[in-house]
Amino acid sequence: MPQTRIRRYVRHGTLPQLAVFEASARHGCFTRAGEELHLAQPTVSSQLRKLADTLGAPLFEAVGRGVRLTEAGKRTYVHCQELFALLGRLDDVLSELREVEGSELRVAMAGAAARHAARLLAAFSQEHETVAIRVRVANRAALLSCMSRREDDLYLLANAPDDMPLVRQRIGSSALVIVAPPEHPLASCRAIDVARLAGHRWVLRERGSGTRALLIDLLALAGVAAPIALELSCESAIVCAVAEGAGLAIVDRDAIAADARVAVLDVAGFPLSRTWHLAYPVGASPSPAARALLRQAREEVAMRQSSGAQNAVGYGPAP
Repeated sequence: MPQTRIRRYVRHGTLPQLAVFEASARHGCFTRAGEELHLAQPTVSSQLRKLADTLGAPLFEAVGRGVRLTEAGKRTYVHCQELFALLGRLDDVLSELREVEGSELRVAMAGAAARHAARLLAAFSQEHETVAIRVRVANRAALLSCMSRREDDLYLLANAPDDMPLVRQRIGSSALVIVAPPEHPLASCRAIDVARLAGHRWVLRERGSGTRALLIDLLALAGVAAPIALELSCESAIVCAVAEGAGLAIVDRDAIAADARVAVLDVAGFPLSRTWHLAYPVGASPSPAARALLRQAREEVAMRQSSGAQNAVGYGPAP
């Protein structure tokens, strides 16, 4: 709204006048409004007169010994309630901000979530500079154990389990691929059946890793064993070991990007998509900082979806 249209309200201190008007309209009585607001009768009358002058229309009319709203008063009352509700929502937001600043945010995450966490938490840190962000990294089994004991504010993990009552917020997705050294015999093959992976050694995450469990289950369905050459807890170390010829591995496609040291195998059913969530147990009460991070994540997802929809209908940048 242009500033010139609201200048009269700002200049004449309309908010206190509206408070008197709202109470008077609600009670239908100036005296009871004054008692509620601890104002003398002349003050109530003066505030209502000033408001009517500001609006340029009478708000009450006498009916016998009482008063009732004029048509202008009825319309003003409706918008007055909307204004007070808006101010209430503003105060809720500001109250939450006041609680967030200077607090602590504890996030536990899977090791493969590093890229998602870095993007999300960097943006959050810029917005809330006084929040102390504590991050710990654990495998899936440890995360679920910590979650059951509610040791952290939020948990960042892939494919949040459906058998656990969780409040979850999707933050993004990624894909798992199988990699090998570029000179590996399978590197030049196409549409590799999972059964052809039999006999090859693997570089895998430690026990408790969700990625490791997923691969072993997938191979078992095809009747393929997974002899382990190395167990490493760091995805970048796994990629290095594969590049040195230690074996095959399953990694997040984002972890290798354009890394020429390894080749992505064209295995049937791959890449495997996985969705990353911020989550916490149902019944837990998230801290103000955790609520703020969840809200930021929702807004980011909505923005990405909106951008994708615009591009789909031709509103995005020209190709």
